[in-house]
Amino acid sequence: MRRCERVETDRLILRRPVSEDAEALFGRYANDREVTRYLSWPRHTSVEDTRQFIAFSDREWECRPAGPYLVESKESGLLLGSTGLAFESSQRASTGYVLAKDAWGKGYATEALRTVVEIGRAAGLVRLYAICHSENAASARVLEKCGFQREGLLRRHFEFPNLDGGVHDVLHYGFVYEMLR
Repeated sequence: MRRCERVETDRLILRRPVSEDAEALFGRYANDREVTRYLSWPRHTSVEDTRQFIAFSDREWECRPAGPYLVESKESGLLLGSTGLAFESSQRASTGYVLAKDAWGKGYATEALRTVVEIGRAAGLVRLYAICHSENAASARVLEKCGFQREGLLRRHFEFPNLDGGVHDVLHYGFVYEMLR
């Protein structure tokens, strides 16, 4: 399958990260305590952490039709956040998203996630899923707006590295692609 390294929507560009993005990614959101609070990865404390993420991204892109994406404003080129697909098999992947604080509440997360759902469809996924902290109502709303179904509450399921070190409850959401017959 052809890799989908760049996708444009009405307002956004989703594209594969490159090494030159490290400083902007770090400065816009990867080191922000509030932004990274409910994320599955540790807040970056140096640009080197961000460079390691980009190296990880490169490895994902080497063996999959998609991977991590940066989200940019189509109008201004400003880096807004990131999203993407984390493949577990050729038919199943997880997703998530993060936006800089000044991009919150503008519909960017919904627009980006709907695009990721379509990238997953083009990649031949059967199932896409996401988890979110049980107190992260904004992310739950975005997932539901994008067609994900809440499949349950997983009690004491995930240790969020940027919280208190405890194991937290998460909401589990799934998106199952309709199979063409």
